[in-house]
Amino acid sequence: MRTTLDLPDDLIEHARTAVGFKSKTDTVVFALREVIRRHRIDELKALMGSIRFEFDPVEPRRKERRQLKAARP
Repeated sequence: MRTTLDLPDDLIEHARTAVGFKSKTDTVVFALREVIRRHRIDELKALMGSIRFEFDPVEPRRKERRQLKAARP
């Protein structure tokens, strides 16, 4: 999608060199993706403590052993 933006040259240039890109477009796309990534991380952090996760790593193995024993003639 083509869009015309009025961006400060020094800001774009500083960001472009900071991330090591040659293109202004790549720099802006990277920055937008980074904002989205950080927002998703913040959303996940907000869920901490509100989701209860219980996992017993041994339980699937117990079930597998029981199934193997039951399958044996």
